[in-house]
Amino acid sequence: MTTGARLLLGGVLIAAGALKIGNPVDSVVAVKAYQLLPEPIAVPVGYTLPILEIVVGLLLVVGLLTRVAAVIAGLLMFAFVFGIAWAWANGLRIDCGCFGGGGQLGTGQEPTYLLDILRDFGLVLLGAWTVRFPPGRFALDGPLGLGGDTGDNEENER
Repeated sequence: MTTGARLLLGGVLIAAGALKIGNPVDSVVAVKAYQLLPEPIAVPVGYTLPILEIVVGLLLVVGLLTRVAAVIAGLLMFAFVFGIAWAWANGLRIDCGCFGGGGQLGTGQEPTYLLDILRDFGLVLLGAWTVRFPPGRFALDGPLGLGGDTGDNEENER
């Protein structure tokens, strides 16, 4: 199960980062829309977030530094849950920008805060699972001696 958890979490991060990296200005707009960070911080966060998502996602998919990557991924997802809940609680009408785009919603568009929070909290749980259990099958951590047990046996693969 850890293999599936890290592949799903890593795949989501890669997809999210890849959809944003081609237009980093939209990522900056999305970060600013949350009104959580001051401009001097929101701008670099918006530019670096897609890169961080892709790098952490790739580490999870190949199973390299798996637990460290899972901690970072889980914290990112928790930050996204917090940000979306903040926007909802403060009456902001924004697109989460999770998979590109972002910013203020247009006329007639409705936010999908509950679905976004549930999705991202599920990904937090996948990150926690990946931190807790061995990295699973096909992870580079095992052959490189970085992750201890690879979880190849049935008992550890849960």
